[in-house]
Amino acid sequence: MTGFELTCAKGENMLIDALFSQSFIAKPGRPLLRTLPSLRKKMDGTWIDRFPALKQLPQVVRQRLEAESRIVALPGGTRIFGAGQSPANFLLLLEGSIRVQQVSESGREIVLYRVASGESCALTTACLMGHDHYQGEGIAETPIEAVAIPRDTFDDLIANSSVFRRFVFNAFSARITDLFRIIDEIAFARIDVRLAQKLLQLKNAKGEIEGTHQQLAVELGTAREVVSRHLNEFQRRGWLKSARGVITIVQESAFQDLVRAG
Repeated sequence: MTGFELTCAKGENMLIDALFSQSFIAKPGRPLLRTLPSLRKKMDGTWIDRFPALKQLPQVVRQRLEAESRIVALPGGTRIFGAGQSPANFLLLLEGSIRVQQVSESGREIVLYRVASGESCALTTACLMGHDHYQGEGIAETPIEAVAIPRDTFDDLIANSSVFRRFVFNAFSARITDLFRIIDEIAFARIDVRLAQKLLQLKNAKGEIEGTHQQLAVELGTAREVVSRHLNEFQRRGWLKSARGVITIVQESAFQDLVRAG
């Protein structure tokens, strides 16, 4: 399978082989992908200027990238790729957030990393360079805007442009370092410390975390029952308040102390 699998609000799955080759309207029951010519107009310069490392590209390479790439938009909740698929494009995120996660045969999920504005997806990079299939899935957590560079263009620039190659490899290296940190945390860090750290990362300005115990368990790669047990203990200590779908941090300093001590 190639391309990106898109899931609409009604649960229909559509596989687009010639990804980003035409415009679509994002409505339930219809394909959810559309190109964004208007985004080019409101940018100062081109999308390349959003990535400082690519500003060093020779003019002829810049022109090729602009001509052969597509700026696209996807709505939040879209399943961008899934296990067993092969990427057709190298994706550079302009706006929004993509959650990359892995699901075990038993159904256990773990969030590997998130792709933010100005970043690329390491899993896509690895699959493109290794001509391999995805072993995880990518979900658009918010509406996203991205640049899609076709595989053939990506392959040629990796081989012939030192600037582009360095840009791709530097981003890939940084993400691999992050993944080793996650492995280290799962293998050696205490779950209460990891949960405290995750709550601090996810809270908004009001100290609130919107989400279920199951979603937190996916973030940490553990069971929902484990998360619930520790959240109940935090609540017993008076560190947080919990309501349906919302957790409110009451004593942020207590969580910070736990993270530092852990």
